Amino acid sequence: MTDFSFKPPLFAALAALLVFLQPATLEAQEAKDVTSVEIIDIPAGESITITSQTPLTVTRSFSNVDGGKAHKLTLETVQQCQAKKAAGRTPHAGRNGVLSEREFAMAKTAWAYFVERTQPETGLVNAVGSYPSTTMWDTASYISGLVAAYELCIIDKREFDKRANTLIKTLRNLPLFQGEAPNKVYHTKTAQKVDYANKPADIGVSALDLGRLLVWLKILKEKNPYLANGVDNIPMRWNFCNIVNDDGRMFGSLVRGEGTTRYVQEGRLGYEEYAAKGFALWGFDVPRALAPQPLAYTTIYDVKVPYDGRDPRVFKNQNYVLTEGYLLDGLEMGWDLPTDKSNDGFVASHGWRAEFANRIYLVQQRRFEQTGIITARSEHQVDGRPYFVYDSIFADGYAWNTLDPSGEYQPDRAAIAAKAAVGLWALWDTPYTDLLFEAVADLSDPDSGFYEGLYENGNGFIPLQTANNNGVILASLLYKVQGPILQQVNTNTQQWHVKFAGTDLRDNKCHPNQMQEEISCCNCADLDEIEPVIPASEFTYCKPILTEDGIAATECSTEAHNLAPPKPLKVLPKSCRKPGN
Repeated sequence: MTDFSFKPPLFAALAALLVFLQPATLEAQEAKDVTSVEIIDIPAGESITITSQTPLTVTRSFSNVDGGKAHKLTLETVQQCQAKKAAGRTPHAGRNGVLSEREFAMAKTAWAYFVERTQPETGLVNAVGSYPSTTMWDTASYISGLVAAYELCIIDKREFDKRANTLIKTLRNLPLFQGEAPNKVYHTKTAQKVDYANKPADIGVSALDLGRLLVWLKILKEKNPYLANGVDNIPMRWNFCNIVNDDGRMFGSLVRGEGTTRYVQEGRLGYEEYAAKGFALWGFDVPRALAPQPLAYTTIYDVKVPYDGRDPRVFKNQNYVLTEGYLLDGLEMGWDLPTDKSNDGFVASHGWRAEFANRIYLVQQRRFEQTGIITARSEHQVDGRPYFVYDSIFADGYAWNTLDPSGEYQPDRAAIAAKAAVGLWALWDTPYTDLLFEAVADLSDPDSGFYEGLYENGNGFIPLQTANNNGVILASLLYKVQGPILQQVNTNTQQWHVKFAGTDLRDNKCHPNQMQEEISCCNCADLDEIEPVIPASEFTYCKPILTEDGIAATECSTEAHNLAPPKPLKVLPKSCRKPGN
């Protein structure tokens, strides 16, 4: 006799949802022996036990629900769906191809976090577990998960549209910090401004969080042009005058104890350039924020690791070297310049970003090779105090320095971050990233998503689940299928470019005026060569390529390329062509 008892958690863990049997069907089969059965979508809290006197064959398949009707989706069907959505995409660096059955199960598990933690009234998602609070960074991570879930064929278009439009409506109508831009924190059930204790408050604006949100709003409307109207109306309400200054730096704000607002430069090497790309994608001029200077290096395991040269003792802001800023740049934009619309998955037009990303990856691999400590470092939540740590490659003068937000050393909180491990696996196809993948691939609850990570010291896993972790994991799996997620292909006229063009309304909010073209004036006869911010001679792990926009990177590898740097050619700018040339 063979007994099978099916419950929803088992189905999620196996990513095996089997073809629905109505009660009448079960009753009919009780009268005879059962040799084969397919089941899917058992209601939560219920189970079905099938008893057979002979061996029982169970066919596993995936499912999707469209308008209440369950449709059988085999793994082959899912892979065909993924391949169709990836049609026209060129090969890219790192992992390539549709998801395996195990990888698709991981994607469904990561998506389960958002199913579990979405607030239906607002469409916002809790940043951490059941706590009803979120930031704009975590909201971007939800958009990351939502886009990936649809592109990977986990949800259908009806579910995607419902979620996307609910979220767009909420973001379009958010109460803003001092009428300026989104507050740092919101209550997910009410969409009202709160502090970190979830009490009503205006606490300031994070330029880094807005930068990440702008990246994903751009991706959302590029992949789904029919959503562009709604998406464009979100930042149209914001006033950027205090956020992007005239010399191209980004500023966040905070409220002092006496109630006054202070604006402070925001961002350090790694995150600053990533967030700046979000602003640049919407037409803002942020050259200072996109540049790596002030820049310094430290050598760890023979890898020249870049870090922000601003002294934390003077500027009161730590210069953490973390994986995530470079990781997100690679997954989402392929380390390309914001102006690059070539959609090439192998050539990184923002060359020094790809070069530095390879160093950030390689130094972690070298640490494992030298010490045996499996390493994939990023900032992450921890259970209990201090609740959050910056798990750095380098910070405050020390390598492998794990610090809490107060700057206290927390070595026992160092961990293999799940999002970093899966992201590195997607971007670098190496035996070491295979090891990282195995360390975290099953670190999850299939009903509620992936856990934050695995402590380096053997103290087990971090029993917390977050929007950012699961959103980055979904983006990493999407990268494997499609390559860099942002593809700038929408050529439609967009409200962001034309609404209120030529009026004071745009100027009063410091919106870029892309309907006006500035004509350059220069002395072509005195043209001098401009030194790149990171010269070609600095490229050790990527091959530099000279382009009109600077130095791009390709053929990145963990082995030094040992190629002589190309010599730049002096050319005249397009706006200053000499007559007859």
